Amino acid sequence: MIMEDELQDILHTEIPITRAMGIRVVQATSQSVTLSAPLQNNRNHKHTAFGGSLYSVAVLSGWGLLYLFLRERGISAHIVIQESRVFYSRPVTDVIIATCSLESAPAQERFMKAFVRNGKARMELSSRILQNGQEAVRFEGKYVIHR
Repeated sequence: MIMEDELQDILHTEIPITRAMGIRVVQATSQSVTLSAPLQNNRNHKHTAFGGSLYSVAVLSGWGLLYLFLRERGISAHIVIQESRVFYSRPVTDVIIATCSLESAPAQERFMKAFVRNGKARMELSSRILQNGQEAVRFEGKYVIHR
């Protein structure tokens, strides 16, 4: 619960629009983050989730995951999204729930070695938003951390 509360505070403080979107931390560890956002705050003219909101919740699940991953290792770094792709395969008609999990241990080690060596590193992460148990949105992003 401590990681969830901390991440919730950081999101609302550092990225103020997350409060207006109603983004909540559902689950948070240094290996996986799940965020939610109510449809009511994030709907479009068709009464389905707005594409920009879907993107935002997905990208923030990765941002939050990297924040916790670094915090657990005592590292303070800037986290930015460098490049991304998003695939919308079906409408989201209920609560937006995005989950992002870290890659394999070897990928995490390479990431940390690059940061120690260069003061910056890149990691590719993907997030998924499910609707009725099926993938509605897949987000793939390249995040950069730097001192």
